[in-house]
Amino acid sequence: MASKFLLVAQREYLTRVRKRAFIMLTLLVPVLIAVFGVFVGKIIQSDETTEIINVRDDSGLGIAGRLVSTPQLQFQPVAGGTLASAKTDFQRQKHAGLLYLPAGLDEKDPQGVQFFGKGNISLSKENRVQSALTDAFAELKMQKSGLTQAQLDQLRAKVPLNSISVDESGAEKDSNSGVTTSVASGLAVLIYFFIFLYGVQIMRGVGEEKSSRIMEVMLSSVKPFDLMMGKIVGVAAVGLTQFLLWGILSYGATAVVLPMVMDRDQPAKTSVAATTSATPGGPAAQPSLADNAAASADQMNPAKRANAVGGVFGKIKELNIPIGTIIFGFIVYFLGGYLLYGALFGAVGAAVDDQTDTQQFMFPITMPLILSYIIGFAVIVRNPDGPVAFWMSMIPFTSPIAMVIRLPFGVPAWQLALSIFLLILGFIGTVWVAARIYRVGILMYGKKVTYKELGKWMFYKG
Repeated sequence: MASKFLLVAQREYLTRVRKRAFIMLTLLVPVLIAVFGVFVGKIIQSDETTEIINVRDDSGLGIAGRLVSTPQLQFQPVAGGTLASAKTDFQRQKHAGLLYLPAGLDEKDPQGVQFFGKGNISLSKENRVQSALTDAFAELKMQKSGLTQAQLDQLRAKVPLNSISVDESGAEKDSNSGVTTSVASGLAVLIYFFIFLYGVQIMRGVGEEKSSRIMEVMLSSVKPFDLMMGKIVGVAAVGLTQFLLWGILSYGATAVVLPMVMDRDQPAKTSVAATTSATPGGPAAQPSLADNAAASADQMNPAKRANAVGGVFGKIKELNIPIGTIIFGFIVYFLGGYLLYGALFGAVGAAVDDQTDTQQFMFPITMPLILSYIIGFAVIVRNPDGPVAFWMSMIPFTSPIAMVIRLPFGVPAWQLALSIFLLILGFIGTVWVAARIYRVGILMYGKKVTYKELGKWMFYKG
């Protein structure tokens, strides 16, 4: 039995890894991800423009002069004319909006302030304008209470916060919520994407072999359960191979692309610093040709590039992120989640004749996966230790995504062990259900399958 099971898994593995599409996808994806990341970053930077907001202040409170501009919004006071002419001017000037503060405005209860924009105003723009107004009125109230400008500046001073994570042993490390959240989000996307990707491969492979009647030949020498498990394990091995290669190639692509981006920005910073620095009593120092040549040589130095990448990963290592637990958990939950859902996908592929009929059975199977993905970003990332995060990381159908989101934030060992144990039990249960459906459906042709029919297949004897 074991030899036949391994033969099926070997056949699935070798058939898929030898395909040209697998080789091309494995080689190109890391490079495309690195290039895509740089491309998106450049687009985001190029889209960071400053919009001008005209401010007509008829309140007599001097609010227009108290509005603080930001890199996104610049407030420009306008005077003279009427409100109608101010509207015409902001449209003619193609500015982002017009803020109107009417006469008789009470600073204690400022009602009647209006913001005119072109088309439907975005939520972020409306929030920024409202925040600037709130700060301006707060400053006015505090100044009228007798506070000086120096005291107002002290009141507005932000308190620097150093986040420090303390583990169960009492060890302290720097914490960065942004990095932790990014790692958690990336893991969730990978698990979600690849469970779908490889699960659908099983379903389509079974469906194609069933429609071509190859199954009838294979089942003459291999039991249905061995055939199903061989396919699931073989595709799982393909996924692990692809993950390993992507990890190695992604690190290599990062080692090349990341220093190029960093080096491209570095000369500009050096040039500005050189031109703006001046010696006492003398003109600003200008960079020499020798300095520029040395800088260019440093950029081309492979050791400098390696140090740049090492510095980035070194910063990550300094944070209290359990790298070992994350890698272990990712492999366990990728395999466990894939095996759990892969068995169900295989059962669906065996049950139906037409690929269009798979949609009605795929939705209830994938609903827990989709739900955990949505709730993971909406709830678990914000509160990884809350009751929703705990229970979803225990349920086998949702734990592959819910738990990998929690891992970067730190999970008690007993919760991780219990979740893995329940995932194994869930996998055993789904394999039993899938095997009962698979053994009947794989040789069933020309019959429209319903949920009631699937229920009967599960309890057929033999």
